Amino acid sequence: MTERVVVTGAAGFIGSHACQVLLRAGWRVVGLDNFDPCYPRWLKELALRPLLASPAFRFVEADVRDRAALDGHLEGAAAVVHLAARAGVRESVGRGAAYRDINVGGTHAVLDACVRAGVRRLVYASSSSVYGLVAPPFTEAARLPSARSPYAASKQEGEDLCRRFAAVHRLRAAVLRFFSVYGPGQRPDQVLHRFARLAAEGSPLPLYGDGSSERDYTYVSDAAAAVAAALAWTEAGPAGAEPFNIGTGRGVRLDRLVGLLAESLGTRPTVLPQRAHPADAARTRADITRARRVLGWAPKVELELGITEFVRWYEVVYGYEALAAS
Repeated sequence: MTERVVVTGAAGFIGSHACQVLLRAGWRVVGLDNFDPCYPRWLKELALRPLLASPAFRFVEADVRDRAALDGHLEGAAAVVHLAARAGVRESVGRGAAYRDINVGGTHAVLDACVRAGVRRLVYASSSSVYGLVAPPFTEAARLPSARSPYAASKQEGEDLCRRFAAVHRLRAAVLRFFSVYGPGQRPDQVLHRFARLAAEGSPLPLYGDGSSERDYTYVSDAAAAVAAALAWTEAGPAGAEPFNIGTGRGVRLDRLVGLLAESLGTRPTVLPQRAHPADAARTRADITRARRVLGWAPKVELELGITEFVRWYEVVYGYEALAAS
């Protein structure tokens, strides 16, 4: 009998792509999402469309803090992929209580439900933001500093919960530290999506700092493949919660990213220099040696192709939005 996995945040950016990969791998998938209003519901519904076409996928609109909903759907499941969270480093500043309630409270609720249902396999979505001002390349063995934002703090707490539950309740958990995931389905607040919208409007692009800041950009299909690889890893081995960096191992300057996006859009946007945000790290770059060796995972999509695919999606989706509004 085909095994069943519960994916939280299934209508979200990484979640919807991860569900597609898991369905192709032969899993039966129950997707949970509460359509958090941090961005338009119609974008999430659009992401769900290809999933709902599969007889192996079932969608449940529910909050991960809802005990009854979790218990009803984790019973008999082989594993949980916990991707549901309120995202955004800058957006979290000044909203610490809400981020802690959703991200830490939600993770605690999922772990409690795993214990009640006897689920021993977990994949947890963390973030590169947990590294703060650690000098790149970031390795999983690095001592994590004090968090620079409520979002980063919530992810550090989530990792701590995974470790504690794994030790006490014999869970095997993969903690995935995602690095700047981009691509089709990206949230409107994320850099490529936001810049594409501003460029389409003819508005200047806010360039934080002098453009020399660097990020390790990970294409969403590579992130989704990492979820599947991590889930396979949880099948056998000792209990514990192990972190894995999910990135490319290469830093890309912000001004280069803007140039590649402008080229793909066929525009020449103006930029508006802004002061760098204090919660942002100046540079991020993953050491992915461990993910390659232990999970057998490696990124495949180059940045230029990834941006082209994002722009293709963006033009189709916002054409759809215009039609829906007419």
